[in-house]
Amino acid sequence: MPSLNLRRSILAGAITVGLAAAAVPALAHNLGSDGKEPEKKQPTEQAVTKLLKNMSLEEKIGQLFVGEVYGQDATTVTEQDAAQNMRNFGVRTPAEVVNKYHLGGVIYFEHNVGTPTQLATMSNGLQDAAKIPLFVSVDQEGGTVARIGEPLTQLPGNAAIGATRKADNAYTAAKVNSQELHALGINQNYAPDADVNINAHNPVIGVRSFGEDPTLVSDMTSAQVRGYREGGVIATAKHFPGHGDTAVDSHYGLPVITHTKEQWKTLDKPPFEAAIKENIDMIMSAHLVVPALDPSEEVATLSQPILTGQLRKELGFDGVIVTDALRMDGITKKYPDAAIPPVKAINAGADQLLLPANMDDAFNGLLTAVHKNEISEKRIDESVTRLLTLKEKRGILSATAIDTSTVNHKVGTAENRAAIAAITDSSTTLVKNDAGTLPLAASGRSTLVTGWGETTTQSLAEKIDARGTPADALATGISPTKTQIDEALREASHHEVIVVTTHKPWVDGQTSQQTLVNALLKTGKTVIVVGVRDPYDIAYLSAAPTFLATYSYTDVALESLTKVLFGEVSPTGVLPVTIPSAEPGEAALFKAGHGLHY
Repeated sequence: MPSLNLRRSILAGAITVGLAAAAVPALAHNLGSDGKEPEKKQPTEQAVTKLLKNMSLEEKIGQLFVGEVYGQDATTVTEQDAAQNMRNFGVRTPAEVVNKYHLGGVIYFEHNVGTPTQLATMSNGLQDAAKIPLFVSVDQEGGTVARIGEPLTQLPGNAAIGATRKADNAYTAAKVNSQELHALGINQNYAPDADVNINAHNPVIGVRSFGEDPTLVSDMTSAQVRGYREGGVIATAKHFPGHGDTAVDSHYGLPVITHTKEQWKTLDKPPFEAAIKENIDMIMSAHLVVPALDPSEEVATLSQPILTGQLRKELGFDGVIVTDALRMDGITKKYPDAAIPPVKAINAGADQLLLPANMDDAFNGLLTAVHKNEISEKRIDESVTRLLTLKEKRGILSATAIDTSTVNHKVGTAENRAAIAAITDSSTTLVKNDAGTLPLAASGRSTLVTGWGETTTQSLAEKIDARGTPADALATGISPTKTQIDEALREASHHEVIVVTTHKPWVDGQTSQQTLVNALLKTGKTVIVVGVRDPYDIAYLSAAPTFLATYSYTDVALESLTKVLFGEVSPTGVLPVTIPSAEPGEAALFKAGHGLHY
């Protein structure tokens, strides 16, 4: 196998027609000072055409797929990872998976991640294994969706950024994220989430959304598209045509959106329209049904009226359409044969096929469909052309290997951490302070941190303790038992202040969190409730006189929370969503935009 740089030279020779004598610079150098792409550096059609002409049908089909691989190195893996690769793909190593299917891209998950240097080395190895350079992707939205943890700078998440109401913060967060991912050899991120979350019981989007206001979400989405581009990573707006009003998680079922077409145009469409105006490279489809857009009630990912009719024709998007993971139940429950969804998705207008349920069946199913004229090779060529054009446009076809010796100096930098900390400090939202409890005086009043999350309660207790206030942690879990609640009450009797962390206490099986909070309130102690994910928690804990929302349980969010608790910073975040009453038909408890200050 030739080295990465040598292979790049070989590839460059194959696409010489239409290319300038100098190699196309990497994306980080492809932009003007305003983040826009100079006209003269648009991808060359002749180069892509020549590359496509030299590809076999199998290679073309492989370019359509983004696959998962097991291991933390392209060629050297543990026996456990080798066994997993064998079960799923019939080969032992990630490099062999790339070669077997001629993959167009790979996606990293937590199991691929060791250290920054390791991940950059793996990215180099995967690119070295590929005949055509890969999209190396990840799902790193920030907040509750982050496949790569520390020492990468961790973001507070979209709802937290929405709570700041400043598009500049969305831009900065995306650029920081993009620069650090780029340092690891990652060139594509499945972010930002462009959904408008108007359903308090949405089980899959929630705090992944910037909020409930289409204008706010549009502004934040546009800003993140710019930030990702300037940082060197391809952004992907998701989940078209909009996943913000669902009560079903498409990982486990098939949601139905009952919006009329006019409602869709008003609520769901604007952020995607804004992303397209910002020249977004990719848009991800959703596994849901929208009868107003497709009366046949086909899944949006597989719907020609939605992908081609709405996204391509009505919105004028000519970039890459990527499916959400095809192995999700939103697809597989309706189409258990893994060979069917890829064909339907391509015929519907998709270009990139993410994570099929069975790679062999999906690849061979698409190949067979072409041979049987169920899908034309011309249609395959259209999608491959879009993908290759994007790879050239973003410098992927001409990229050089990552210098792994510099990686640790580019991720988790003091400058990046400070920038994200400042954003997060302005996101923490004080929803209720009826008793005037906050800010706490640094008087050393002993504090118990209890509730959801082993790491969350321990970390928050340590941060409080570091301020000179003695603090203990007692996690009671997602569904505290009577024994755990009784233990929390006993422990509370030895402390003056109780901080309770909650996590969706309205969900079936988790409502005993309400019992815990109400029991602690009855002790007469000072009780502070913190929704460490959803601000909607307060609707089910209305007796609590003090409530804050952090929108995530990341370390940076807990640090900002602690600053607010002790008055080191004044809470300036405002709710990005309305908090409805837990009682049907009653007025909303708090409107979007609500937030108290000191």
